[in-house]
Amino acid sequence: MDASPTAPAARRGLRDWFVDTGLFLLAVLYGVVMSGMRLDSPPLPVPLWLFNVDQLTGVLGCAALWLRRRRPVELAVALVVLSTFSELVAGAMLVALFTVAVHRPPRTTTAVFGLSLLAALGYVVLRPEPDTSRMLPWLLGVTIQGAAVGWGLFVHHRRRLTASLRDRAARAETEARLRAEQAQHLAREAIAREIHDVLGHRLSLLSVHAGALEFHPDAPAEDIARAAKVIRESAHQALQDLREVIGVLRAPVGELPQPAFADIRELAAESGRAGMRVDLCEELASAVPDSTGRTAYRIVQEALTNARKHAPGAEVRVRLAGAPGEGVTVEVRNAVPGLADAPAAPRSLTDALPGSQPGSQPGSLPGAGSVPGARSGQGLVGLAERVALAGGRLEHGPTGAGDWRLSAWLPWTP
Repeated sequence: MDASPTAPAARRGLRDWFVDTGLFLLAVLYGVVMSGMRLDSPPLPVPLWLFNVDQLTGVLGCAALWLRRRRPVELAVALVVLSTFSELVAGAMLVALFTVAVHRPPRTTTAVFGLSLLAALGYVVLRPEPDTSRMLPWLLGVTIQGAAVGWGLFVHHRRRLTASLRDRAARAETEARLRAEQAQHLAREAIAREIHDVLGHRLSLLSVHAGALEFHPDAPAEDIARAAKVIRESAHQALQDLREVIGVLRAPVGELPQPAFADIRELAAESGRAGMRVDLCEELASAVPDSTGRTAYRIVQEALTNARKHAPGAEVRVRLAGAPGEGVTVEVRNAVPGLADAPAAPRSLTDALPGSQPGSQPGSLPGAGSVPGARSGQGLVGLAERVALAGGRLEHGPTGAGDWRLSAWLPWTP
């Protein structure tokens, strides 16, 4: 990148010292050769005093080259002005022109180069060569100065190109890292939703039956055996689901196990075997697409899990309706303890859990939704994200008739 005129000069490295020394020696060599040529071909074309001033100017110009990195433009202008009458400072002036072309914008380089052309014209006017046309020395000077400036511009653009490619590579690396982090974050969110949906459903069954055994230790042996069987089967299935998820984490080339829309019937039947009263109504024109069916399954699963945890004993009504082009509507309703009439006496072992009576735990989720003003659980948050990713809408809240309603609409592309 180009150095700013006001920026502090960077500390010279070994390569910089090598380059600066080489350019200084070239400028000195030019002055020594030109001075020797003048001394070897008397008479001198200028008075002796002017030749001595020319030599002193050349020495000072060469010494000033060590400042070329700090003040390249100022040094170049000064040497260009001195080259109007000094012949031996031309080597240092060429190095200064090269430095400006390398370290400053092309517009500044063009201005300094134009000034050097005028200085070359002034030199051939003030110090003409005997028996030589004035145009020939001027053209020779223009050619040499143009070569120095052209070389400097080549180095300047090459450095800019290298810096641009380096910056582009750094930006690409940063963007790739950010995309990878975003992909990892999305993957973690997806896995978290799957673990919550899959294990939450199984563990809620365990909680229901374990709680029933705790509150009814004197229940009939048949009910205790049935509850123990459900606990064992749910624990086994939870372990199977957990193994599948862990297997995906260990081998990320696969996909998380996903249910289908037809599995909603088995989900309702499983909840029924656990003691819930589930009324499933399907009004679908045809088979639902797989992606929409998976989202609908998760909605029903979360609603049943919340109803089982926070409204045990209440009847849950599940309605599935839709058609291609119209979308799929998933609606789950259940009675809310404390808002509707008190539930009837427990019909089975699983009906007699804490919270089935009015005035259950404050701030808990009443089935498919959440109590107004209460803190929603992670399940509804993840469910809302899942529905939004599918392009649908999710609503939940009390109906005013003692029920809690969770409703979702999902797109169904024909």
